[in-house]
Amino acid sequence: MEAGVRRRRFIVGIAVLAAGRAASAQSARPMTTTTTSAALPAASLVDLNAASRDDLMTLEGIGEVRADAIIRARPFKARTELVERRLIPEALYDRIADKVTVRPLPGTTPTVRGATTATPATTTRR
Repeated sequence: MEAGVRRRRFIVGIAVLAAGRAASAQSARPMTTTTTSAALPAASLVDLNAASRDDLMTLEGIGEVRADAIIRARPFKARTELVERRLIPEALYDRIADKVTVRPLPGTTPTVRGATTATPATTTRR
């Protein structure tokens, strides 16, 4: 009977130690909050046109293969092209959309969607 009691105490002791380690590991992690893209400074956003492979891989759901595919598909005019070009699924885009941006490449003129270029008016004299 005494061996059974010792064994139970040993198992309970191990469980207590494991629970204590898990609790201390959780308290050591920094607390994170959910923010929107408006709250994030532009410097902390990942630029799809300039980010390194490692920078892209910091995004949730982006591993080596997807990071390489994004780099090969550059340049981007809008971040929605990730889904339009079928580089990532829409569900993943919804999770990372507020963490990415697309800045125009140096030497190019940024375009505004829906904007048309003005053509000079011609006058006809009779």
